[in-house]
Amino acid sequence: MIIPTLLSGGSGSRLWPLSREIHPKQFLPLLDGKSLFIETLERLSGLPDLGAPLVVCNDQHRFLAAEKLRHAGIESAGILLEPVGRNTAPAVACAALKALQIDPQAQLLVMPADHLIPDVTALHNALLAAREHSAGGALVTFGAQPEWAETGYGYIHRGAALPGSGPACYAIDRFVEKPDAETAQAYLQSGAYLWNSGMFLFRAERYLEELSQHAPLMVEQCQLALEKARLDLDFIRLDPESFEACPADSIDYAVMERTARGVVTTLDAGWSDIGSWEALWRAQQRDAQGNVTHGDVVLEDARDCLVRADEGLVTLLGVEGLVVVETADAVLVADKSRSQDVKKLVERLKRDNRREAVFHPKIYRPWGAFETISVHSRFQVKRITVNPGAKLSMQMHHHRAEHWVVVTGAAKVTRDGESFLLTEDQSTYIPVGVKHRLENPGKIPLQVIEVQSGSYLQEDDIVRFEDIYGCRKNDL
Repeated sequence: MIIPTLLSGGSGSRLWPLSREIHPKQFLPLLDGKSLFIETLERLSGLPDLGAPLVVCNDQHRFLAAEKLRHAGIESAGILLEPVGRNTAPAVACAALKALQIDPQAQLLVMPADHLIPDVTALHNALLAAREHSAGGALVTFGAQPEWAETGYGYIHRGAALPGSGPACYAIDRFVEKPDAETAQAYLQSGAYLWNSGMFLFRAERYLEELSQHAPLMVEQCQLALEKARLDLDFIRLDPESFEACPADSIDYAVMERTARGVVTTLDAGWSDIGSWEALWRAQQRDAQGNVTHGDVVLEDARDCLVRADEGLVTLLGVEGLVVVETADAVLVADKSRSQDVKKLVERLKRDNRREAVFHPKIYRPWGAFETISVHSRFQVKRITVNPGAKLSMQMHHHRAEHWVVVTGAAKVTRDGESFLLTEDQSTYIPVGVKHRLENPGKIPLQVIEVQSGSYLQEDDIVRFEDIYGCRKNDL
């Protein structure tokens, strides 16, 4: 059995301001209305002997992952929650240990959850070719066929060709770090280098054998983290103390650069890690002037630009090679060739404690979402969306009162021990210190405008008495 294993721990900071730490790029519909997370799973449809997926993500993204899986009709997935980030080698070790509980002969197909692979047929052919080698004990990675001299990717120098059907497979000569422009051009011209895709296929047992040889402490701590894990709704919470004591390392450094059984399979399927705005520009259809636009955009004498307008009108005049991204609370203007450096902006915003580095104005929760519309010193306005059949926690606030106005749908309100229904254009008031709950008993999404007033309006002013999702005080 092949068990797809999605690594979903990244923050996608190079795609800021669209991708942010609390809602990163793998959960965003960047290309065709579906998230990269779901596209990663759906492109495997039709492969033989495919098991239910495993997802490895961090705690703050758990409900995003679960909701995406639910919408896609994937209900049997296992979601492993990392208490802290320890890079890819420990994440895959925990997944391998879990996979062996399902099938002692399981093969793991390890995939980052935020990559693009448009040619599904070519992907399937590469996977089937790789399976011949992984079944025999090889540790297979996938090297994407380079299309240009990219400096933002690592490379794999291929060794001797190996026998097999389908796309070419090679022994691995060496892994190469991200090169400068001149070196990347030389790699491209040589034809002997492949982009390092970060995808792998190997038997779970073989991976753990290799990891035990090269990083035994890592395996020991991952075993403890899974043995002491606890179930929380549909999530498997790895034991924090054990996992935090685990060394941090990537699969490449911990295993693939040390193993004598490494194989690289050529992947010629249009692969991209969508790791920058320039990569996203390359991945989309461009107009006659080389521009990619989204939203309300007007261009005059502009070439080779990526422009995204999420809230209002964005216009460009007499420019070339720019990235312009407008969201509700931030605007990015950058030279497209410098899009790898957007991460530096995000790091600076974090140093300055700017919430825009981490949070979107719209924040998703297991029951729906809320979006901040206006913020002032003693009041703020939010738009709350509650999914059909969902409900918020029974809660209370020490410092703020709330006014609710129903815009669409029907709301069941519990306030100070009484329950009543509100329909469109009806409203209610929740005083400071009063227990309350909002829920959607209907079949369509409930939308409520909430006006908060008081001396303290932050999200940590909340006391939860009952919550069906297991949220804690500061959960987002």
